[in-house]
Amino acid sequence: MANPNRSVSPMTAHRYRIEAALAGVLAMAGALLWAQAPAFFSAGNLLDVLMATLPVLIVAVGATLVILTGEIDISVGSVFAIASVAAGQAAVWGLPMPAVALVTIITGSAIGAVNGGLVSTLRLPSIVVTLATMVALRDGLRWITQGAWVQDLPPGFQFLGVGQSSYPLVALGIAASVLAVAAWSLRDLPAGRAVYATGSNADAARLAGIPVAAVRFWVFVISGACTGLAALLNAVRFNQVPANAGLGLEMQVIAAVVVGGTAITGGRGTMLGSVLGVALLGGIGPALTFLSASPYWERAIQGAIVLIAVGVAARRAPAGIWPPRRLPKGTRVHA
Repeated sequence: MANPNRSVSPMTAHRYRIEAALAGVLAMAGALLWAQAPAFFSAGNLLDVLMATLPVLIVAVGATLVILTGEIDISVGSVFAIASVAAGQAAVWGLPMPAVALVTIITGSAIGAVNGGLVSTLRLPSIVVTLATMVALRDGLRWITQGAWVQDLPPGFQFLGVGQSSYPLVALGIAASVLAVAAWSLRDLPAGRAVYATGSNADAARLAGIPVAAVRFWVFVISGACTGLAALLNAVRFNQVPANAGLGLEMQVIAAVVVGGTAITGGRGTMLGSVLGVALLGGIGPALTFLSASPYWERAIQGAIVLIAVGVAARRAPAGIWPPRRLPKGTRVHA
């Protein structure tokens, strides 16, 4: 029989210390902002911030999986732009909304598969692969569209056809579902443990029978699918689709994931941390507006937060090891 007075284990407290610290920082920042600019917390402004942040959050879900395996994807901004244009063009061609969504997600997944194939099969460094695809995709899209935006979108495209008043609930439900499935998979499924094992120690993961190449391939595919979905949810909020969407998105996403406690070298991190990282960094720009501060401070503050987060994580790791190379509990290694 379980002891009802048993305290939280030190391992559990240690695992979520970064998330707890981030939650505390958000609470303190919120209290200070409430004192200085209470209008920031109006229902209308919070809804605007939420709608602007949701696409970043969905992309961050996929980016978290990629970074947990010890890889990185800096092409998400370009994938976001291509998926946005694909969504708009599919709608202009008269496809129904479910087909538009499918086209958009498949577009992102296909590009993710190219990245994942080059990384997992040819064993090329992911930063080199995704840097190349980032530039090639962005310039290719600029050449194809000549910078023109997708216009004359049908009425059923905007707000997914559910109306402006209902769209926030629908978008929030989609984002929450994606996040919940990803968090549950990482925590409870063998596939999630394989992601942690691959990023923590790929050689040990192979000895445990984990198909490391396949894990790396599929996290890039999932990242592409998440980026495609995020592009769709962003595109339907407007009556035109810009060809230059997603500029700087890769840095926003990677910064949020790292601030949320995911080790840039893989093997450690949670979806909860990424959510808190997105919330913290995503609120800086709107907060500066309400504080009548220069918007140029946003990038500087974000950079400082990232440096502090990485520095704290490095200092708390055992000497000479960052992050700790440890297989997740339950992984069996066969000699």
